[in-house]
Amino acid sequence: MLDDRRVEVERNTLETRITVSVNPDGTGQSSFDTGVPFLDHMLDQVARHGMIDLAVDARGDLHIDGHHTVEDIGITFGQAMARALGDRQGIVRYGHAYVPLDEALSRVVIDFSGRPGLSYNVKFPRARIGDFDVDLFLEFFRGFVNHAKVTLHIDNLKGDNAHHIAETVFKAFGRALRMAIAADPRMQGILPSTKGSL
Repeated sequence: MLDDRRVEVERNTLETRITVSVNPDGTGQSSFDTGVPFLDHMLDQVARHGMIDLAVDARGDLHIDGHHTVEDIGITFGQAMARALGDRQGIVRYGHAYVPLDEALSRVVIDFSGRPGLSYNVKFPRARIGDFDVDLFLEFFRGFVNHAKVTLHIDNLKGDNAHHIAETVFKAFGRALRMAIAADPRMQGILPSTKGSL
């Protein structure tokens, strides 16, 4: 069994003030106050499908646009996951998921490799979902990847409805996270790498 992995991380810049609390061994409880409602909805999918307790409080320069806030939430979430997992001993390390929603289908594969790398292949049929600029999803995931130090592949395989596409991506991300960060009873005290470090 892994030690208590609950953490809280704060990130304060001239553009944003972000606090992320995460428990990788939670029950999917979530709380969000970011000023970006559609992102809150997507993060709730990550918490529920990842069985991660996740709380995000954000104050950003939304009078300009959502870019800094969304990106910095991704960065802070990545920092929180990195701190929660520590040296990554005893975890499965790899995770993957396919998630459908009606006509949409997405695949996410993640490796807690210690090496940031993002392959993001998601095309949306429109530029906005409500007031949310879909370009910001890439900024969120790039921030997460660079600070969690993971390799992440996100592919939308099909879909016509932008909301459905986004939801399948975030649900699959949550499911892949859940698999990768889970304790592997056969790997306790062992680093999941032939290199001896991640």
